[in-house]
Amino acid sequence: MEKVTGIGGFFFRAKAPDNLADWYERHLGVNKIPTSGDQEAWEQESGTTAFAPFAQDTGYFGDPSRMWMLNFRVRDLDAMAAQLRAAGIAVEINPETYPQGRFARLHDPEGNPIELWEPQ
Repeated sequence: MEKVTGIGGFFFRAKAPDNLADWYERHLGVNKIPTSGDQEAWEQESGTTAFAPFAQDTGYFGDPSRMWMLNFRVRDLDAMAAQLRAAGIAVEINPETYPQGRFARLHDPEGNPIELWEPQ
């Protein structure tokens, strides 16, 4: 069976797409889609990606009106949280360490949930 090799893009609606793309680039290092040959696309590091549909009534995403949540791998969760907090972004680090690693939660300017994951 032929299989997909990874996620090639994540596309979603936004109230202010240019502002939101700027926020993701400035605070999380996710480059915007290039519009010319001298710009670089965001490249992920090789690693595990979870693909997991959740029950419609899950509380895991926070706000029940949110249909998706991004999970980004990070090398140093504490350093990333400190960097975001210095920029005035609220970050909640889960105090528990799981077999998969450590996690933190934040929201983008439009209220979309983001999970940061420091793998074990």
